[in-house]
Order: sequence, then C-alpha cells, then structure tokens
Amino acid sequence: MLFNFLNPISASILAFLTSLLIVILTGKKFIAYMHSWQHEGQPIRECGPKSHLKTKKGTPTMGGLLILLSIIFSTLLYAQLSSGFTWICIAVIVVFGATGFWDDYIKIKKHTAAALTARIKLLIQFSVAFAIAIFAISQFRENIKFSVIIPYINFPINLWYFYIPFVMFVIAGTSNSVNLSDGLDGLASGLLIPAFGYFFLSTLLTFNFAPLGNLSIICAATMGACLGFLWHNSFPAKIFMGDTGSLALGALLGTIAVLCKQEIILAIVGIVFVIESLSVMIQVFWYKRTKTRVFLMAPIHHHFEQKGYPETCIVMRFWIVAWIAAVIGIISLFMQSFGGN
Repeated sequence: MLFNFLNPISASILAFLTSLLIVILTGKKFIAYMHSWQHEGQPIRECGPKSHLKTKKGTPTMGGLLILLSIIFSTLLYAQLSSGFTWICIAVIVVFGATGFWDDYIKIKKHTAAALTARIKLLIQFSVAFAIAIFAISQFRENIKFSVIIPYINFPINLWYFYIPFVMFVIAGTSNSVNLSDGLDGLASGLLIPAFGYFFLSTLLTFNFAPLGNLSIICAATMGACLGFLWHNSFPAKIFMGDTGSLALGALLGTIAVLCKQEIILAIVGIVFVIESLSVMIQVFWYKRTKTRVFLMAPIHHHFEQKGYPETCIVMRFWIVAWIAAVIGIISLFMQSFGGN
C-alpha cells in the first residue's frame, strides 16, 4: 500500500475511481489494439443464437485483461500488501485470468469457439480452490474454521473436513457461473457490480477482523473496473471480456465470499449466476434423458432471446434482479448488526 495513511473507506473510494478511470480512459486504445491483433474477433458459436453470427461477429475479446490489470494496479496502490488476503486475491486474478487468456488465445488462433477442455479448466480451478480452502481455514478461529454461516440468523454449521470440497465447489462454481452469464453485451459486468457491491459493504462494516478492510478495497476496485468496462461493453459491445475476465472475476467473487465466511449469502446476492448455471444443468440432464429440451436454449438468457425479447431488455431485467438480490443480502447485514452479533 503506497498510501498507507488512508483508512479503508478513503482507500476504497480511490480504488474505485482509479480502476474506473483506467478502464474508461485506456479502453479506446486497448480496443483498437485488440482489433488490429485479432482481425476476425471472437469466434461465435454456431449452436448459439443465429442473430449473434451477424451482430457480434468481428468484435474482439480478451477485454478482461483491461479489467484485471486495473484491479491489480488499484489493489497494489491502496490495499495493505502485508496481508495474505490481498495476495490470495491477486493470485486468484492472475491464475484464473491466465487460464481464461489461454482459452481465449486458442479460440482466436484456431478460429474455433471451443478451446480448453472442461477437464483442464476444472483441474486448474479445483487446484487453486483447494489452496484457498487451506488458507481460509488457517485464518479463522478454531470454533468456526470449518463452518459455514447461515445468513440472517448468523448461525454456524460445522462441515468438518467437508468444508474443503465445499469451498472448492463455491469458487469453481462461481467462476464457471459468471463465465456462463457472459453471453450478452454488458450482462456479466453489470451483474458483477451489485454482487461485489454487497461484499464491499459487508467487508467494510466488519471492523472486528482487520484483513477484511483489504477485501473492501479489492471489491471497490472491481466495481470500478466493471463499471468502466460497461462504457465499452454495453450494447452494442465494442469488446467482450472473454474467459480472461469472466473466469477470473467469478473466482475472485467466490474467493471473497469464502474469506468473509459468507458462502451461503453468495447464492442469494449472485442469484442470477445461480439461475444461469442451473438452466444449463437442467437442460443437459433433461436432454440426455428424454432427447427434449426444457429451454429453447441455455443458458437461460438465450432462452429469452429465442422467445423474441430484445437483448437490451433481457440485460436490463437481469440487472434489476441482481440489484434486488444485493439489497436482500444487505438486509442480512443490518439484521446481524441489530441482533448484536
């Protein structure tokens, strides 16, 4: 932290503004470079909505690079570098971002919509998530280190050593859920802002555990970066975040939930991500059993596209649901505060 005289609130505000301005001000040149390098842009899946073959063809990807670099830069400027929480989050951004970059690079190089296999992605995701689980266990008191906290009543449930696979599922699942949600202009980045906004407030208000102050700074930086990215990614998108951004931002969201002991509330504030993932699982399961489909197309945002809803309408309504979910999550913070916990 270069500005060690700042308190968490001031540092968070500056981190938000720094990330926001970096992405907005450098975005135009970054997009121009990506256009010159990628030429044909992100390959569009043939099995996806037919309209995407026209409206999104030629749009460059890997915009997540700009988001992630701005978050790392702001974190190094304003967060406490002596905290393990800070470096765990940076490591997650780098490893998952590199995995997504590798995937995006292969897609562009080979001009295919399919690159890394699911097995390779999951191996990387679960390996990193396992390390995070071990770290998280070492940071908490003996009576709660293997526990999950039930929101609103603040009641801990001890999972014993099942807590480790649970954490691995949370982080890998959130990473893939955000990735699945990145299918319409501005959708994923717009959904991430209220989710990180909840954890920003949660970590900022948790004064009894100092390292969480660093997480509030990281959340603020991420919100600023995602908001700045919307400047370029809103309909019609000039660039996509790609797997580079979606895998890393999803993993970061899951990691922060784990480090806050708020894995359960993540399913509430990230309800749209949960629904997107469930729609894919239901579709695959039902099709294998019956050879018929529950949805016209999965993830569910494509289902609404196939039903004729405009893309901007779908995105806006999904954002509204995400903000409502974040408010419901915030209510739990006040309930815990007034309950004296």
